Amino acid sequence: MFPTFSSYVRARGPVLLRAARSMSPNPNDAEDLLQTALTKTYLAWDRIEDHRALDGYVRRALINTRTSQWRKRKVEEFAVDEMPEPEPLPTPDPAELQGLRDAMWRAVMRLPARQRAMVVLRYYEDLSEAQTAEVMEVSIGTVKSAVSRALAKLREDPELGMLWA
Repeated sequence: MFPTFSSYVRARGPVLLRAARSMSPNPNDAEDLLQTALTKTYLAWDRIEDHRALDGYVRRALINTRTSQWRKRKVEEFAVDEMPEPEPLPTPDPAELQGLRDAMWRAVMRLPARQRAMVVLRYYEDLSEAQTAEVMEVSIGTVKSAVSRALAKLREDPELGMLWA
């Protein structure tokens, strides 16, 4: 029925991939699992007498490979007398954060009106470029170039120099 290994894989690959995906929740792991099973099948291709039973052979290789992977997995758990305390994350000073926000807002307010509007829509209102273009009644390219120029001005703003250092 299938004269060559490659024609078999082309014809039955999608079905076999579905079988592999039923054995592994991660699609990438399922593809790796199938690849390993197909490699084993390729190595045994000349020894397989009944090519009508190839699907069963590959499915058995999938199951055996998955079982081997499961048995080899390493569990990194061990019992301890005390639970280790996590290192506390440094919290920024709220007054310093407010100072940065104020400096950023003053810098945004120094932008030309059109650039300011686009920056506010893109980054404060979290609109996409297409949504910003629609609101501003301009093209997406105009939004991209205006926002790019505005960000360049913000990077050059002396009051915000501490952010980029």
